[in-house]
Amino acid sequence: MMFEEMAKSPAAWLSGKGEDTLVVLSTRVRIARNVAGCKYPPAADLDTKRRIVGYFDSTVTRSKMLGQGKYYNAGDISNWDRDFLIERHLISPLFLNGELSKSLYISPDEKVSIMVNEEDHLRIQALSAGLDTKGAYELASAYDSEVGRYLEYDYDPDFGYLTACPTNAGTGMRTSVLIHLPGLVLTKDIDHVIKFITRSGLIVRGFYGEGSDVLGNLFQISNQNTLGITEEEIIGQIDRITLEIIEKEASARQRLVDEAADMIEDKIWRAYGILKNARVLTSEEVMNLLSAVRLGHAMKIIDFLDITLINEILLLSQPAHLQKYYGSEMDSNRRDFVRAQMVREKLRNN
Repeated sequence: MMFEEMAKSPAAWLSGKGEDTLVVLSTRVRIARNVAGCKYPPAADLDTKRRIVGYFDSTVTRSKMLGQGKYYNAGDISNWDRDFLIERHLISPLFLNGELSKSLYISPDEKVSIMVNEEDHLRIQALSAGLDTKGAYELASAYDSEVGRYLEYDYDPDFGYLTACPTNAGTGMRTSVLIHLPGLVLTKDIDHVIKFITRSGLIVRGFYGEGSDVLGNLFQISNQNTLGITEEEIIGQIDRITLEIIEKEASARQRLVDEAADMIEDKIWRAYGILKNARVLTSEEVMNLLSAVRLGHAMKIIDFLDITLINEILLLSQPAHLQKYYGSEMDSNRRDFVRAQMVREKLRNN
C-alpha cells in the first residue's frame, strides 16, 4: 500500500487559494516531450521504453531539484493506487493501463508530476489552485528546463517539439482550467457557452479530462492548438476565454437570484441537509450535492462553510481516496455507507 500519507492531506490544487477560486478550482499546464533518437511510446518496443525509464532514473538521481521529490516504478503501483492518483489528478486515466515499462515522478508539494512513457516519453504537468495559468506555466517550464539539462529533446526547427500525436506538436503544451458552472447549467445556457468555447478554439471535457463525464457541474476547458502558437499566446487565450466564462456564469447566477431566488435557496439548503444527514451516498451524489453547496457558498447563502472544507469533502468522497483515508478496501455498498459517515463527520460542527 502506497500514498496513505498523501490521502490525509489536501491536494495542492484544491487549496481554495488563488484568483477566482469560487468559480475556477484549479489550473493545469501539461508539457509533452520526447527523447531524441528514440521511438515514441506508441511505436516503441519494450527495450526502448525501458531505456527511456532508465534515462529518467538517471536524471532524477543527478538532478538536485528532482531528487527532492518521490519517484515510483509503475510496477509497484497497484490498481487501487492508480485510481487514487487519477482522482488526485496526478496521472491521466490511461497512464497505467497495459504493460508497465513506465514510471512516475511527484514533486514534494504535489504541484508537479511527470509521467514517463505515457503517450509521449515525458508528460510534465503542473497544477495550481484557482485561475493561475502563469504560475502553472512557470512551474512546469522550470521542470521542463531541468529535465532538458540531462536529456536531449526531439525538436524540429520548423515544427517545434515533436510528439506522438501531431495535435500536440509545436509547443507541446496543453493548458486547462477546472471550472464550476452551475448557474449556466441551471439556466440551460451551458450548451450555448460550450459552443462559444469550441468556436474560440478550445475544448471542453469532463472532471477527469479526455473521455470523462461532467460531474458536479465541473468542466475542464483546454487549448486545442499547440502548433503555430506560442506558450504566451496559449496562456493569453485561456485567460481571456475563462474570464469571459466567469462573467457569463456570474450573469447566470444573478438571473437565478432575480427570477427564482426561493427555489435556488431551497435547492442549496436541501443539498446541505442531505449531505449532513444521509446514511448512504454515492460519489456522484456527493459531487452533485456539493455543487449546490459550493454555489450556496459563493452566493453567501451558506457562508459559514469554508471552501477548503468543501474541496476536502469533494476529494475524500472519491472511491480510492475514501478507502485510502480509512485504510481499508471496501465494496461499493460499504463505500456508500462510509462515505456518508465521512461527510457527516466533516460537517458535524457546521
